[in-house]
Amino acid sequence: MTRRIDSHQHFWLYNAADYGWMAGDRSPLQVDYMPPDIQPLLEASGIDGTVAVQARQVLGETAFLLELADQYDLIRGVVGWVDMRAEDVEAQIERFAPHPRLVGIRHIVHDEADDRFMLGGNFLRGLAALKAYDLRYDLLLYPKHIPIAIDVVKQFPEQPFVLDHIAKPFIKDSVIGAWEDDIRTLASFENVSCKVSGMVTEAAWGAWTQGDFEPYLDIVFDSFGVNRLMFGSDWPVCTLSGSYSEVVGIVKNYIAALSTDEQAAVMGGNAAAFYGLS
Repeated sequence: MTRRIDSHQHFWLYNAADYGWMAGDRSPLQVDYMPPDIQPLLEASGIDGTVAVQARQVLGETAFLLELADQYDLIRGVVGWVDMRAEDVEAQIERFAPHPRLVGIRHIVHDEADDRFMLGGNFLRGLAALKAYDLRYDLLLYPKHIPIAIDVVKQFPEQPFVLDHIAKPFIKDSVIGAWEDDIRTLASFENVSCKVSGMVTEAAWGAWTQGDFEPYLDIVFDSFGVNRLMFGSDWPVCTLSGSYSEVVGIVKNYIAALSTDEQAAVMGGNAAAFYGLS
């Protein structure tokens, strides 16, 4: 039986210095979230394991998540952080690469002041270093960044990429527009997959309906196809707008008409294959 994998969630020990992005209306996140907190949620939703994704841009974040992976079997993979622009980026990767559960790298690109951040030469050199270590790269973007991501992906046809949170379209305002065209172009590159994740926090918090997501899901499923899409919860960030089970339900409800094999692919098989989860 195909394992059910949550391809995107986070852990942290909260402190204000490291998690400034949790200020304001995100203050409910200002507590610790650790594996014992998600374990009962996974069990209740029939999820077998997760991919833990970085939430801080320090090398200690990668070490922290890998240490958790050593302690908790539910963590099947870790998407960590290294300084992609550093002269010693290869050495930073080599520090963590021997760990079997390091499966990818991410940078919080959508918070950079320069929208063209990824096109900087040093960042591209960092991307080029990932292939030798068989690491994936998570694209964390807003819709305005997708054209830049397309330019980046063109330069790395052999590097596997995955788009986080369907690029955070403006679901609350029912805006599709250029996002659709850009998503379809990005999806035309076979080395790019997409996480069906992070949608509830782009909708009206706590006031969304299943129908709010369907136009966006129609587009990503048509663009990427069922073999390049993977469920992700974005827990605990998702709790600002919906419970874990509700987030799982959005995807399960949408794919209910698909075949059993196709549902299994979206709910875990694709994530396991993409990240090479053991």
